[in-house]
Order: sequence, then structure tokens, then C-alpha cells
Amino acid sequence: MTGPLERTDPVVRIAVDLNRCQGYAQCAFLAPDVFAMHGEEALLYAPEADEEQREQLARAVAACPVQAILVDAVDVPAEAVSGAR
Repeated sequence: MTGPLERTDPVVRIAVDLNRCQGYAQCAFLAPDVFAMHGEEALLYAPEADEEQREQLARAVAACPVQAILVDAVDVPAEAVSGAR
């Protein structure tokens, strides 16, 4: 079993401009493992996702009518993978 600091795959970082988001829910439909609607207007999302979800995320970003979603891939630092300091 590996812990969260033992990941070797890149992490996808997600940011949503919640002031811009209008609750159209296209992202929740296209990437339900990352985005979810809470009620009719509030968006909940995971700020990081696995690289394997990148295709779903790309579709969600493209489908957002107000372009409120930003996705960026980042590498996990070597210290986090090996436990070195």
C-alpha cells in the first residue's frame, strides 16, 4: 500500500474561478470523479487529480461556457517520492 507522498505519476492541479462559474454543470457531467454540483449552483471539485483523468478534464475545460476551469500538470518533487529531505 502506498501513501499520498509515495506517488510517482504526475499530479494534475485544478483551479476553478468560482466567481466566474455559473453552475452550468458541464464539468460535473464530463468529469464526475473530479467535479460535482452541490445544489443547483455550488460547484465542488478536487483540486488535484490523477494524470489518467486528464482526458476527461480536458473535455470539461473545453465545455465550460464561461472558461472558469484551469488545469495544469505538475511533477511530484523527488523528495515526496523517495522520502528524502
